[in-house]
Amino acid sequence: MKQVVVFGLGYVGLPLALQLSRHRKVIGYDSNKEKIKSYKLGVDPSGECERIEFTEVEGNLYFTDRSSCLDQEKIVIVTVPTPIDSANVPDLQILKSACEIIGRSLFKGDVVIFESTVYPGATEEVCVPILENSSGLVHFADFNVGYSPERINPGDKERGLGDVVKIISGDCDSTLSIVEAIYEPIIDAGLHRAPSIRVAEAAKVIENTQRDLNIALMNELAVICDKLGIITSDVLEAAQTKWNFLRFSPGLVGGHCIGVDPYYLTHKAHQVGYHPEVILAGRRINDAIANFIAEKIVKQLLRSKSVGAEQRALIMGMTFKENVKDTRNSKAFDLKSALEDFGVIVETCDPVADKDDAITFTHIPSNRIYDTVILAVPHDQFVPMHTKVMEEVLSATGILFDVKGLWKKELNEIYRGRYFTL
Repeated sequence: MKQVVVFGLGYVGLPLALQLSRHRKVIGYDSNKEKIKSYKLGVDPSGECERIEFTEVEGNLYFTDRSSCLDQEKIVIVTVPTPIDSANVPDLQILKSACEIIGRSLFKGDVVIFESTVYPGATEEVCVPILENSSGLVHFADFNVGYSPERINPGDKERGLGDVVKIISGDCDSTLSIVEAIYEPIIDAGLHRAPSIRVAEAAKVIENTQRDLNIALMNELAVICDKLGIITSDVLEAAQTKWNFLRFSPGLVGGHCIGVDPYYLTHKAHQVGYHPEVILAGRRINDAIANFIAEKIVKQLLRSKSVGAEQRALIMGMTFKENVKDTRNSKAFDLKSALEDFGVIVETCDPVADKDDAITFTHIPSNRIYDTVILAVPHDQFVPMHTKVMEEVLSATGILFDVKGLWKKELNEIYRGRYFTL
């Protein structure tokens, strides 16, 4: 049985390594020395994996930041990040670097399985040539590749790695059988054999593109409802009484998947000569929603205070989604910038987020009064705090903007004219 190496130990690679090591010996590699130190102590800085998960696999999982762990016959599972750059173009540099490192230690008979999100064709068109060039080996003749897109949902304690059907694919039937043997013991929900690597790659990006478009529809609806003077969530509550209505909510769309994956699909579409319209329109709408919220808040502030008066705001929640520590690609920072462009003095608080110099407080301050409080990310810790915010944090004429309507039931009627949501 070949050694299994999980290459890249972030929110995808770490839980995968932990689950695999319940059934076989696994090496978990990451170049981040501090991260490896934490893992060796049984601590996941992201908070996604519990200490008991490390304890249960002691002796089967070895963490290292040394690429010498690749100097043996192996199956490598690549789980490195694939972001976009400032121009919304796929940035594959981390993935390419991973392929170069793996290629330098590639043996005949090795299999490399990619989980990182890419556009259709990237595994065979980008990764394979780098593996060949770095190793001097030939694809098919000397080594094989597979693709199994990650489906980890950070912050989701109900659906873990094994609870979601896993798509698997390979460059030939024998490779697919190897990929299947790797994942089958850890995926209780079962495996789906895609007919090709390109199909599996496309399936991954379309999953989040579909969700992005549905949220974009809700965000556009929120803009229309605002002009009509009605509350979007009231409309959705009425509409969902029909059995076939799909419930999505408006809001800020950030993170590593929904706000990123559509650009991988559109990038490839442009390469093959097609200009996608619906997908990019959805992206424009979702990227613009922070500005819309900021404008709506500023208009309300101007109604409550004289023009030119100093306005102070507190944004609650700065991570990319509720109950996760990660602030990367969080649209709450776009909202902060948009408010500051209007001259609003903005402070932020987040009890969940990793330490970030851009976050002012780790908890709601007790010695400050604000003209507006914006609940941007509804962490569970914020659920019981509506009374404190309204009575202790907001000024007597201050307004609360609850992006996802967490406190609508408690506050909408009592504080009508001061409580707002999408």
